[in-house]
Amino acid sequence: MLTTGFKLFFGFAVVALVGAAVYGVASGDLSGKDYLGFVDPSSFVGVLSLGWKGGVGDHSGYVVLVFATVSAAYLAFTLVGFRDADPEAVARLGGSGEIPPAAGPTANNVWPAFGAAAAVVLLLGLVTHAAVFVTGLILLAVVAFEWMISAWADRATGDPEANRELRTRIMAPFEIPLLGAAAVAVIVLSASRILLAVSELNAVWIAIGIPIIIVGAAVAIVAMEKPSRGAVVGVLAVGVLAIVVLGIVSAAVGPRSFEHEEEHTDEEALVTEVAR
Repeated sequence: MLTTGFKLFFGFAVVALVGAAVYGVASGDLSGKDYLGFVDPSSFVGVLSLGWKGGVGDHSGYVVLVFATVSAAYLAFTLVGFRDADPEAVARLGGSGEIPPAAGPTANNVWPAFGAAAAVVLLLGLVTHAAVFVTGLILLAVVAFEWMISAWADRATGDPEANRELRTRIMAPFEIPLLGAAAVAVIVLSASRILLAVSELNAVWIAIGIPIIIVGAAVAIVAMEKPSRGAVVGVLAVGVLAIVVLGIVSAAVGPRSFEHEEEHTDEEALVTEVAR
């Protein structure tokens, strides 16, 4: 039996999917017509294949709507799996037949801070580049989704340890690979913008200095007897945030000018010789 939560979010997913298809076609080139005067069906192939077998219109809006489709669908199937947070389903997931009574959250929630950072990226994208703006939208969607799951898990039972285990079982298979890949992509992209914005000599020093700083921080953490998890996360967050901010600033400034020496062909050399 389909739950109410499943019906709600699955409806959101269908609406977002239809919106992505319509937007991808409508924002593209509709000048091609078939022999009956209608829009060429090949225009829909790129939209239906997510750009694999053809092009789409405006990529930014299309990606946002597709991401909304995936997020809503995931929420729908999660809710139907837990029967809209039915206590018996939660107890089975926890591996026990009983479930403690629900209580308020007891752990700190870091997602508001990440939400503020994502909002800053979004605002910077309005004045810098469309790619930065889309990145801000995606980050806000991810933060909203994670915040929602954390809020639900914190109130699922009265046992904080059971709540953490419950959230880990649901989100770890998705968070670890996706967030890891996204973090690597963002860091590499930001570092490339920094290296392209500075001079050639400074780019060499920065490329040497960043790995040295990373290795030094890792050695310092390992040398500590009992490193605090909060301190390690804080150091990593500050380092990643610094690289991302510098990358955004570098993208706004633009790459340095590359001067290439002109190579004279045999014909140009011959014209120069005749002119003499």
